[in-house]
Amino acid sequence: MIYTDKDKDKYTAFLKDSINYLESQGFENIKADVEGFESPKSYLKKGSNITITPDIVAEKEGRKHIFDISLKSSKPKLLKSKWVFLNTLSGLKSQRFKLITTRGHYKFTNQMLEAINLDHKSLIKI
Repeated sequence: MIYTDKDKDKYTAFLKDSINYLESQGFENIKADVEGFESPKSYLKKGSNITITPDIVAEKEGRKHIFDISLKSSKPKLLKSKWVFLNTLSGLKSQRFKLITTRGHYKFTNQMLEAINLDHKSLIKI
């Protein structure tokens, strides 16, 4: 997730809630960039110093799922490019890409998805 320092506490709390939800849904081998979990693999954008890391990576029934947290951001362009990259990557590797969002962020998330033609994605609403 792309966030500022003041949003970090809220983001971390929501990330932990999301992990708890995914565990209750039967996901295993959860990797997340939060204390107590292994960090997921990062990807470096060639020609720049931008690193893209999925928020959560988990497995269910032998298939890998990539999850990204969708909260309102001050850098929507960077967030859009991250989602497009993760969606393309998951498609190439026969994985699943899903977005997790919460109340108050649905409209922002749907507008972002429409802007990048990913409006067919279903959201996980926590």
